[in-house]
Amino acid sequence: MLSAKQELLAALAAELDKLLPGAGLKAAFESPKVAAHGDFACTAAMQLAKPLQRNPRQLGEQLRDALMASPACVRWVEAIDIAGPGFINIRLKAAAKQAIVREVLSAGAQFGQQAPTGQRVLVEFVSANPTGPLHVGHGRQAALGDAICNLLGTQGFDVYREFYYNDAGVQINTLATSTQLRAQGFKPGDAQWPSGENAAAYNGDYIADIAADFLARKTVQSDDRTFTGSGDVNDLDGMRQFAVAYLRHEQDLDLKAFEVRFDNYYLESSLYTSGKVADAVSRLQAAGKTYEQDGALWLKSTDYGDDKDRVMKKTDGTYTYFVPDVAYHITKWERGFTKVVNIQGTDHHGTIARVRAGLQAAGVGIPQGYPDYVLHTMVRVMRGGEEVKISKRAGSYVTLRDLIEWTSKDAVRFFLLSRKPDTEYTFDVDLAVQKNNDNPVYYVQYAHARICSVLRTWAETDGGDVAQLKDVDLSVLESPQAQALMLQLAKYPAMLTAAASDFAPHDVTFYLRDLAACYHSYYDAERILVDEVALKHARLALVAATAQVLHNGLKVLGVSAPVKM
Repeated sequence: MLSAKQELLAALAAELDKLLPGAGLKAAFESPKVAAHGDFACTAAMQLAKPLQRNPRQLGEQLRDALMASPACVRWVEAIDIAGPGFINIRLKAAAKQAIVREVLSAGAQFGQQAPTGQRVLVEFVSANPTGPLHVGHGRQAALGDAICNLLGTQGFDVYREFYYNDAGVQINTLATSTQLRAQGFKPGDAQWPSGENAAAYNGDYIADIAADFLARKTVQSDDRTFTGSGDVNDLDGMRQFAVAYLRHEQDLDLKAFEVRFDNYYLESSLYTSGKVADAVSRLQAAGKTYEQDGALWLKSTDYGDDKDRVMKKTDGTYTYFVPDVAYHITKWERGFTKVVNIQGTDHHGTIARVRAGLQAAGVGIPQGYPDYVLHTMVRVMRGGEEVKISKRAGSYVTLRDLIEWTSKDAVRFFLLSRKPDTEYTFDVDLAVQKNNDNPVYYVQYAHARICSVLRTWAETDGGDVAQLKDVDLSVLESPQAQALMLQLAKYPAMLTAAASDFAPHDVTFYLRDLAACYHSYYDAERILVDEVALKHARLALVAATAQVLHNGLKVLGVSAPVKM
């Protein structure tokens, strides 16, 4: 069906160019809002009516007649109807829809994927400072970042995953002093423990665990560092380094449980020690994009659309937090990443304009709109009908590991990806563990397992193998349910392309739910393992193709496709 669609698009483009040179570049098909109207819809007649000063319905009829005479339509189209003010509705022959089954089975795991483009893209996500366990907000970001990486990979991009974090500064100092207090035997609530709304202390039980292991002179190792505790309660710097390594190790365990990996861990401190922050500031000053006022150094960010100029260096000589961000993104550009995507919480919204302004002002050739941002909201967790706000281990929030242990990695990923990133989301723990059709991940996975059961039964009784289904006669797949299922399969590649372009993995979850629904309807309508061999093989080919697309889509989300449930 994909080849049929491409041939029909080429025929449409040719006819549009005859009417208005260059119009063929915009040739496109849509899915009709009402399935009964056809398989493809086209609004070209209405779009061209004004520039051509023609009646759109008459223009649509002219296009219909021209298209029906084309070799592509003769081969693949059953009928073309004109509706309303000029909608062109195309109804395909059964053979066009049936072709998708063979295309899926031939491509297998590569179905829907585009050829390599050679373009490198860096996706930065999670980027949690090592001051505590990863919370469910980090989990949403991990799921989003990993799925977006996978989506971009399907479109031929060379994807590089990066985790950026601050291993110095005020938060890390608070981590060190909190650990030292625990090592000295103090705990939250003691007179010696910092208290109050803005007290500089971390209260979770994990701080006591860090202190105990430091005093025991243990060695902790994470993906990017190793450190051994000295056991000296007065060794504050050693305690700082040990705590960072300890929590980076904890984060690694969380991410491993979530099956998220990174190609690189980038330290904010390295931007200072390598002189990259100073170099970025010098570039901005040399470009005449800074000025001094009230003892501070300012960036003329209003020159680039920001609502006001921003302080770069405060009166105490320290830089505001967006300055190292500018330096960091210059390094991304200098490392050859012409496309960069940042996955961050909505609390970072205010930094977008100033970071982009700084990159433009630096004059290093970075284009406008660099980098791309995907902002996500936090997550509420419901369990037993009540909101869960506290994790004993973390002290003040639900951790990612809590959520995985309560449900599963698959449920957490699918649920956190099932809404647009910038919309509020409530994670229902009770729903996530249900084994029924109300649970969306179960519903999709069960469709895959159900197909695998059918294929397994066929293999056991007939000695059949999916490989032999690639060339079977598909002409018998004519029922409305079979036709609907094949049309849904054919939507997968275009859906992937659009989802990758929009950084929208939630589109994949919607698609998979629709595909599972189509399969369940088909399964309920037609028996697959019938006695007639040709019919059985055709139906087996259709469901095998469906299982393949379910598997491919779930893999994009980082969710497993079980063969038994």
